[in-house]
Formats: sequence, C-alpha cells, structure tokens
Amino acid sequence: MVNADHGGRPAEGFGATATGGVRTRLRIVRLGLWLIAALLAARQVTVVLATPRGERLTDLETWVGPNGVLHVNGSLYDSTRFTGTPFGGLALKPLTRSAEQALGWGWTFGTLLLVVALGLTAARALPQPVSRRTALVAAPVAISLLMLSLPVRNTLWLGQTSIIPVLLVLLGCFAAHGQRTSGLLIGVAAALQPTLLLFTPLLWFTGRRRAALATGVTFAACTGLAWAAMPHDSYRYWVHHMAGVGLGGPADALANQSLHGTLLRLGLNGPLEVALFLSLGAAVAVLALRRAVRYFRDGQLLLAVAITGCAALVVSPTAWQHQLLWVLLAVPGRVGRRASDRYVWPVTVVLVMTLPAKMILPDMASLTSLRDNVVVLAALAAATAVPFLSRTSPYYRSPLPVAYAPAVPARWRHVPLVPALRRVLTRPNLLLELLLLRVTYAAYSKVRLAATGGSNSAGRAEAEEHGRQIHDLERALRLDIEHWVNHTVVGIDWLRDFFDHYYTSFHFVVPLAVLAALYGRRPGDYRWARSALGFATLLALVGFWLYPLAPPRLMPTLGFIDTVHGTQDFTQPDYGTLTALTNQYAAMPSLHFGWALWCGLVIAVLAQRWWTKALGLLHPLCTACAIVATANHWVLDAAGGALVVAVGFGLTHLLQGPRARTVTAAAEVSSGSSDLRKDRTPS
Repeated sequence: MVNADHGGRPAEGFGATATGGVRTRLRIVRLGLWLIAALLAARQVTVVLATPRGERLTDLETWVGPNGVLHVNGSLYDSTRFTGTPFGGLALKPLTRSAEQALGWGWTFGTLLLVVALGLTAARALPQPVSRRTALVAAPVAISLLMLSLPVRNTLWLGQTSIIPVLLVLLGCFAAHGQRTSGLLIGVAAALQPTLLLFTPLLWFTGRRRAALATGVTFAACTGLAWAAMPHDSYRYWVHHMAGVGLGGPADALANQSLHGTLLRLGLNGPLEVALFLSLGAAVAVLALRRAVRYFRDGQLLLAVAITGCAALVVSPTAWQHQLLWVLLAVPGRVGRRASDRYVWPVTVVLVMTLPAKMILPDMASLTSLRDNVVVLAALAAATAVPFLSRTSPYYRSPLPVAYAPAVPARWRHVPLVPALRRVLTRPNLLLELLLLRVTYAAYSKVRLAATGGSNSAGRAEAEEHGRQIHDLERALRLDIEHWVNHTVVGIDWLRDFFDHYYTSFHFVVPLAVLAALYGRRPGDYRWARSALGFATLLALVGFWLYPLAPPRLMPTLGFIDTVHGTQDFTQPDYGTLTALTNQYAAMPSLHFGWALWCGLVIAVLAQRWWTKALGLLHPLCTACAIVATANHWVLDAAGGALVVAVGFGLTHLLQGPRARTVTAAAEVSSGSSDLRKDRTPS
C-alpha cells in the first residue's frame, strides 16, 4: 500500500560497504525468509496429509489405485488417467511402488525435497554478477515462490511427477559436470516430457554440441528401451494418440494451458486447427530459440532456459496446470528503463502463477477468452514478446532513478516512522497499478464473503444480534433516525429514485475518477491518497471479520423498506443472500461512506477553487443520506467508515511523514520536464 519504489542504483558488494549493523539486519532478514519458506512448506505438506485418503494424491491413484499402473496386466493406458510417456511408466514404477507402501507420505516429502532442490538450483543460476545481498536471499525467496505457485500446490495435492523434468533440465544446464552428463539429464527429461527436446537446438546453437548430441542419443535410447519393453503402449502413445493428445482429460479443458488447448477453446477444430497449431507452434519455437540463444550468449542462462521451457509449454499438445513451472522461472528477466517499471514483469508472473485467473481479470464475458488462457499467454509473451534487457544495456543495472520530494519537517520527532518510504514524485507504472488494484479488490471481495463463513446465511444469526445491539445503542444516543428517513423517502418517488441511483452508481465511479485524475495530474499526491485509501480498506476488512452486522433492510422485525433491492422474503432461510459474491453483512464500518469521505477530503485538500472543494465535500454528505434512506446502513456504520478513513490518513502520515504540498508541486513540474528530456534522449 505504501511506496515501494527504489532508486534503481545497482547493489554494492556486501563485503566492501556493509557495516556490522547492516550485516546483522541482513542475517535477520535471511533467517526470516528461510522461516517463511519453511512455514509455507509445512503448510502445504500439512494440507495434503491432513486430507483423508481418496481425496488427496488423486493422480497418484493412477499408479497405486485398484486400476492403476501397478495393478494392470495389460497396457499402461488401460489404467485410470495415465497420460505419461511409455518411458515414464517404465521408469517411475519403482518409485510409485514405494509410495504405495508409504501411504503417500514418502511421495509427498520426496516431492517437497524436489521443490527445494529446484529452488536452490534456480537461485544459483541467477545471471552474474550477483551482489552478496541478493545471493543471501535468493534461495529462500525462490523456494517460497515455488511453494506458493499453483503448479507446485497442484503437484503436491495431486501426487504428480511434473517437477522431475524441470529439475533434470536445470541440473543439466547448471549443476552437471561435463557436457555428456548435462545431455544425459536433459535427454531423460525429454523422454518424460517430449517437447523438452527444444533444448537440443538451444545447446547446439550455443556451442554445447556434445551436450546436444548426448540429449538426442539419451532421448532415443530411453524411448527405444520403452518401445522394446512395451511396443503396444509405445505405438498407442506415439502414433495413435499423437504424442498424448488423446490421453487424459479433454484437450479443450481449461486446465490444458497450451496453444492447442487455446485454439480448441476459441472454437477451432479439425484439420484447420491442426494446421494452425503446427504452423504457429513452429513459429513460436523458432522465435523463442533465437531469443534464448541471444540471452544465453548475453550471460543470462536462467532466462534462456526459461524462454525455451515456455516455448515447450506453448507447443505441447497438452500442458496441464501442474506442468507450468517454466513461466515462474522467467521472473529474473529485467524489463523497463525506469526503476518504477522494473516490478511489472515479476509481479505479473508471480500473480499469474499463484492466483486463480478470476482474481487477475474480472468475470466479464468480454474477457473470458483472455482469462481462460492467461497462463499460456504469459508463457507465449515470455517466449516471444517481452523485451528483456540485455546485460550490455546501460539500464540493466542502472535504470532511470525515481524522483523523490524533498523531506518536509514533521511536528513530532519520530515521524516519519519509516524514513525509507520517501515521497515519490514520478508516476507508478499504470499496468502494475491496474493489476494490483484488480487483485486487491478480488481479495477484498473474498475476505468480505469469508467473514461470514463463506456464505451470507452462515453468519445471519450473529449479524442480526449485532444489528439489535447497534439499534439499541443508537436509541440510547438518540441517533435512531433510520426508520423515519427510510419511510419518508419511500413516500417521495423522485427523492427515492435519486438516492437509489446515487447509492448504486457513485460508490465506485467517484473514487476511480479521483484516482485517475490524481494519476494523470498529481502523481505524487496520487501515491499519498492511494496509500490512505488502501489502509482504510484493510481496516474495514478487519471490521467485517470481527463484527458482522446486518443492515437495517435485513432486520426482519424492524419494518425497514429495501428501496434498492426490493422487498425481502424473510420466510426464506437465505433471504440475505442477494449474490454469492458479496457479504450482505459487511456493514460496519460503511465503506460506502468511507470511500465517499476519502474522495471528499482528497478533493478538499488538493482542489484550488472553492466551489470544487464544496462539491467534493458534498459527495460524502449525499452518500450518508443515501445509505440511510435506502436502509443499507446504520448511522453508526457511517461513523465507523469515517474512523477507518481517519486512521488510514493517519497511518500514511505516520509512516511517510507530511505531504510535501507546494514543494512537491514545484518538484513535480521539475521532474516532469526532466523526464521529458530523458525520454527524448536516444538510447
């Protein structure tokens, strides 16, 4: 919520500049990060092992179940849901037999060790030079991101083997001694996941030709061994099923995040779809390999491997969710000349790989195709389109720095509490702001619903009891005007229509308009206002969680009239559930009034004309009338909304100090002209 921009200066070596205090802080940070990684790992394992058998490790049943690979006498593909290569079935039988004997414990902990090994290998593969500070935190951060990612969570939950090919490739590229050993490891990975043969031309064109030959020979030997041992299964896989297209779930399922699955979901099928898939797949492979070779020669080996893996993901006939780790490995790629742009790509990748698609993009019909294919689009972008910086670029280690406002003296000695959070003048990246805004609102909606146990009816009794408490308190304070206002407005048609429209239309429009105006004209003040709004919303979520409250319209015995949603049928047990996505009992504090008050205060503080300030302050007044007249909030809900907004502004002031005011405005003008000159300078 608060500023997170940095100056874009390259990190200095730890030994050359660090003091004893810095060393201590770094050790504490590193220990904390390792603790977070350990907690995430423990949580994932606990969730899996605490689930009853039959509901966890369901894909492991493909091997050990009554109709699994270990118990069928005929074809591998006569078992349930087996989609691997014949060599995979041949090589993994011993492992799964051990897993059957250990009731899944050994398999789960073995998968966990593979994830840790993958994170350690990826951390060691970061492009050089790597500062001491980065080296200290890279491993725990990499392992934590892997533990949070959907592919790893699915792998642990389902009992899949998809981490093995990725780890084999990374070991072959970064840990193996000698090109033959490297090729052997990558060849085995390709025998398990055939599209990883794309690493063969990468090795060849980067001068590692012995490794490329060893990869091809190993793949051929493993596949030939499986063909000799299981000729019927091999024919069925490589010929009848066309490299696995006909295996597993339907190829057009949302879980298949490959180019083939995307084309099928877009309505293409038959020979046209096959021809388009083959031609586009070939173009993606060629373009991705050219980019990978370029970054390999540039010294960004991990990025080159990630690009090739993303291309293999795109051109694969099927790429299920647990096979999508290649996208996450593209996080170290650097994009953008400005320091504020440097976070867009890694944040986007992390969000795509850790959150459901509906939290990233709204559930709108116009965005369905984009939302259903968000992972494959991210892989396609990484493989072919994202303009990663070369290490020879002057902006690779030294992006254009962030402009800060001069410090303003505070009235209290310890303000700002966090001096590092200085007032930033330059605009944040718009794409990053929109993405974080969407994710934050999606999380806000989920927390609101979770506050009543996952449904509105679950918290009905407690919310109504709290409603009676608020009503009694207002009567004692002589503030219980809601019933009189509600029934008076209902009798005046034009006034009722006005308040109904105001309640339903202005809640989102006005705050978004204020944020957009500040972003375009007052970027320094945009960050100040955005931080205050974020803190207020977080505090409101705490209120929703701790004190679910029924609004007047959902109190059956008090006689309120719901002018917005219509008459409630109180004989129905779920009458309060107007929508499955909104907590109807998130009334205290009122964010309808809180957000309106935030808008009014921001406009009153920043506007230059008196009538603009007056209009700004009129908005929370109209909103307060609307929420009471429509019976959607108590008067005390508005007081709660005012309280969280005041605390939000107070926290922003406490953490960052006073707003820079006129000094900031002058610096913004100077910074804007400076940025314009820099943008016009040829790179």
